[in-house]
Amino acid sequence: MSTLEDKTLEVSNDAVNITEDVASKGGGDQGGGGAGGPVILFFIVGLVASLIVGWGLFPKLLYSQKKQPVSFNHKLHNELVDEGCESCHFFREDGSYSGVPTLAQCIDCHEEVNGESEEEALFVEEYVAKGREVPWLIYSRQPDCVFFSHAAHIKGAGMDCVTCHGHIGESEELKVYEENRISGYSRDIWGQNIGGFKKNSWDRMKMDDCSECHVRENVSQSSVQTEKGACFVCHK
Repeated sequence: MSTLEDKTLEVSNDAVNITEDVASKGGGDQGGGGAGGPVILFFIVGLVASLIVGWGLFPKLLYSQKKQPVSFNHKLHNELVDEGCESCHFFREDGSYSGVPTLAQCIDCHEEVNGESEEEALFVEEYVAKGREVPWLIYSRQPDCVFFSHAAHIKGAGMDCVTCHGHIGESEELKVYEENRISGYSRDIWGQNIGGFKKNSWDRMKMDDCSECHVRENVSQSSVQTEKGACFVCHK
């Protein structure tokens, strides 16, 4: 009988020990959960810091700011010419687009210094008098592999320049040129927002923006080339 009692007492003691072990492990888990608090906090702080660096600091480091060789007053020139933008940005006889005006287009009006503007004097003395083309920084310059037909959009589709270039014709000075340190292209191509968000059609000049406009205007239904969806429509 004593043997049975001893076994019963032994089982009871084992049960108590197991209960204490479980309680002890449970307390350890609670302690581990408490230790997880700083880990989560560290993760949140790291995430916020990464977002600040990636969205705020990185774009500032990625782009360098450059001034144009000469400031240009679009508004003033638009008031003096007869055909608006097309007086300087026109199509040649072969249908190709002239792009940025050459020095030859400016000499007729700027053979001598007009007015008292320092920029005017700089332009005449450094470029007109020396016969040097102005090395303009082109905001909309695309890679050489990209082909864009201004004639198809302006003459064919009847689009306004403002649709892609904004109201630059109303500006009194040229904005700062931001150049991508890696690619060498203007920030106007990728847009000001690193996340790709935009308010206006002219905020970016990526292929996604072109495709979006083509779909909206049903270009794919009226063009044999774009209906194929081939990259070679724009990339040559």
